[in-house]
Amino acid sequence: MGATAGVGVGARRTIECGRRRLRPTNRRRNSGSPEAAVQDTPLPFDHDLKRLSEILGALHFLRGVCNSGEGEKWRSEAKALIDAEAPSGNRREQMVASFNRGYSGFEQTYRICTPAADIVIRRYMEEGAKIAHDITAHYAN
Repeated sequence: MGATAGVGVGARRTIECGRRRLRPTNRRRNSGSPEAAVQDTPLPFDHDLKRLSEILGALHFLRGVCNSGEGEKWRSEAKALIDAEAPSGNRREQMVASFNRGYSGFEQTYRICTPAADIVIRRYMEEGAKIAHDITAHYAN
């Protein structure tokens, strides 16, 4: 699915690519509102959420290179995570940037699937599952 997609936090430039990155939202927050202040307040697990977003970006690229047939699965997972955890504001922009960093970090290295790519995929899936489990175990109600 050749698509034009935005890259980078706050960027409005586009690139042509075979797979899509996440775009920052066009929603503008009211910086004086209490909701905006709450959404931009760092949470104790934000570092883990950013790492999980980065892993999802890497998986979105690598699983596509390795012909997994999953399509937009990992991008959709990241979008759902970001929409749920940071609907707007600085936290959202940071999570989108993490996803895009994970995607572009491997986009620069891998053009075809290799045994090393398969190892990275396996390790990232394990790390992502651990992060998701740990966040849920520590912070879920």
